[in-house]
Amino acid sequence: MIERRGFLAGLGLLPWAAAALAQDAETKTDVFVEYLFVQSAAKGVLKKGELRLTRVAPSTIYFSDRPKRIAGQIGTKGFVESWGVGGKESFKAVPPNGAVSILIGSKPQEIIVELKDPRIEKDSLIYTVKVLEGEEAAEGDACSLFIDPIGMPLTPTSFAGVHRRTRRRTRRRTRRRHGW
Repeated sequence: MIERRGFLAGLGLLPWAAAALAQDAETKTDVFVEYLFVQSAAKGVLKKGELRLTRVAPSTIYFSDRPKRIAGQIGTKGFVESWGVGGKESFKAVPPNGAVSILIGSKPQEIIVELKDPRIEKDSLIYTVKVLEGEEAAEGDACSLFIDPIGMPLTPTSFAGVHRRTRRRTRRRTRRRHGW
């Protein structure tokens, strides 16, 4: 939990993290909050293991689900600079998955990726990515990136967590069927 607090502090979310990790006075149970992040850009290009968000929004939106329902914004530059904060639970140590939605004409295309090594170049945010599901290349306008919860890469209810769970179940069933 110390590493997670360090990462949240680096993002400027420590006040909310402290509240989220504190004991709930009424129920005397620990309350844990998972933050998801959303980054938007005027254009998105995915090719050759790189996701480029051009004219990226200057702030990254974060939000949580019940029981706390916390929402806010942090600077995208600060988000990128905090990528390695948090030690063994940081995004650098445990790369998060993300759902990329790129608008191609009037049709959105969704692609699940693993995100690594973010960097900012001029008005673009660039990630090294591994495509987990969907097309290997896409280019279009109005791109949004939904990033899985902090330090919880295997969260079953996350965007990519559902994908991973389905993929694991499919592999297990295939192995059982073939006796592997």
